[in-house]
Amino acid sequence: MAKKALIVWGGWAGHQPKEVADIFARELRERTFEVEVSDTLDAFLDGEKLKKLDLIVPIVTMSTIKGEQERPVLEAVKSGVGIAGCHGGMCDSFRNNVDWQFMTGGQWVAHPGNDGVEYTVNIRNPDHFITAGAADFKVKSEQYYMHVDPGLQVLASTAFPTADGPHTPNGHIDMPVIWTKYFGKGRVAYNSLGHQANIVAQKEVLPLMVKALLWAAHAENLWK
Repeated sequence: MAKKALIVWGGWAGHQPKEVADIFARELRERTFEVEVSDTLDAFLDGEKLKKLDLIVPIVTMSTIKGEQERPVLEAVKSGVGIAGCHGGMCDSFRNNVDWQFMTGGQWVAHPGNDGVEYTVNIRNPDHFITAGAADFKVKSEQYYMHVDPGLQVLASTAFPTADGPHTPNGHIDMPVIWTKYFGKGRVAYNSLGHQANIVAQKEVLPLMVKALLWAAHAENLWK
């Protein structure tokens, strides 16, 4: 039986949510997923439908969500449905919703230097399915500074400071870039890269994104 995924996109247009949704939908369909793509948070209203999915992919930035839209997602993930996403589309979705942040494992708070900062992504766990075979690489984009759950399994990180800012006097830190966690029975996977579709499609990045989707959906066997 084919795996089922729901992709929901929206929010700030600068993150090219539709274009990113198109990439993720294509990659999942190529791996035999049945994929529904929606541009409304009302796609989350039917809790029983969500619980029959294998994967939820939110691509919504700087938006607001109603309780009747959020609760079914939280309950579905707790019941065992996977959730995976990237950049602001998953961890800067709803700034007023701490339950969403509790589920996803982090919240964007800054990107010193804004877009166009060149930085290195360091693979920290080469033994995990998502990062297996990956090597450290550079990206020129926004470097996300995040508030994160201490219970995360960090798979990749990046060093701060790169660009100057009020964080600089605190010295060197390694900020998580790719992580996994559990929320109830559900697998949660996140990648802070992906400011726009060209970064998602970057040759070093796209396999990490796709493998995160597959891992969250218990579909590791569909890689390659």
